[in-house]
Amino acid sequence: MLAAVALCAAGSAHALYEWIDEGIWPKTWPKELEPLRKKARTLEGEVGFRHYEIPFTTREEFEAAWPHLLKVKSKGAPIILVRAPKLEFFTIKPAGVLVHSPAEGTDKRVYPEEPLAGETDVRTRWMWTTYMELAVDGQIVDLNRIALPEGTPIIDERFKEEKKK
Repeated sequence: MLAAVALCAAGSAHALYEWIDEGIWPKTWPKELEPLRKKARTLEGEVGFRHYEIPFTTREEFEAAWPHLLKVKSKGAPIILVRAPKLEFFTIKPAGVLVHSPAEGTDKRVYPEEPLAGETDVRTRWMWTTYMELAVDGQIVDLNRIALPEGTPIIDERFKEEKKK
C-alpha cells in the first residue's frame, strides 16, 4: 500500500512538468551559450516556471561557458552548490548547471525579481528570480578553478545528506 502511494505521488510530480530534450531558454541569453542548447534539457512546470539542465563532460567546456552562465543569473540571486552527479528529480550528470527561472513574460511589477520575505526554503524563497544550482564534482566543475561572483549568496548543500546521518 505504502509503495503504491509513493509511486502515485512520484508520478503526479512528474506529470506537472513538460520535459523537452533541448535548452529552450530565451534568445536574450548570451550567444556563447547557443552550442549548449542541443545537450541541455528544459523542464517546464504547470505554471510556466522553467528549469534548464545543462550537463558538462569536460572542464574546458564548462569553464568556457561559466562566465556566460553567470550573466543569466538575477542580481543578488544565489548559487546553490550540490554534489555531482545530481540524480534527484532535476538531474545533472556527470557535472554541470541547473538554471531555475520564472515563466517568460512574468509581470515583474506583480512578482518582482527578488526573494520572498519570510520564506525559509531556499528554492521557494528565490522562485521569482533566475538562480542556479552548480553540480560540483571537483574535476569538470572545480571550485578552485572558477570565480564565484562577489555579492552572490553561495549556499553549500554538497554535504547536506552527511549532516543528516
